[in-house]
Amino acid sequence: MMQLKEQIQSDLKNALRARNELEVSTLRMLLASLINKEKERGLEITDEEAQGILLTEVKKRKEAAEAFAKGGREEMAEKERKEMAILQQYLPEQLAEEEVRKLVKEAIAQTGAKTPQDMGRVMAALMPSVKGRADGAFVSALVKELLA
Repeated sequence: MMQLKEQIQSDLKNALRARNELEVSTLRMLLASLINKEKERGLEITDEEAQGILLTEVKKRKEAAEAFAKGGREEMAEKERKEMAILQQYLPEQLAEEEVRKLVKEAIAQTGAKTPQDMGRVMAALMPSVKGRADGAFVSALVKELLA
């Protein structure tokens, strides 16, 4: 059940041996987030919950990289992008745009959605099948485009 966390711990040990400072700090931060969640709940987290935490951390890095780039701090933006790449190794393979588009069309047909006001129903039906495998903002934009 705890394969993802164990994999991260193993990779942290390897990064320590290799003296890869960025990977060590990134994985330590990730493990701390996972352990904090376990302490909060009082039980071990599932791989699915760990992936949710991973998605949050990847999103934080993406937003920070964009903010640093806008502020002209390219070296900091690059560090955030590198951390994001390290974290993304632990996420399931991302769906291609065509696959996401196909899933969106199926969800629209399944819910009988016709107008942009039906977007919430479509997203509710769609998110379980794309969670962790496609960016939520991208999925949302596709739903809007296809309901317009």
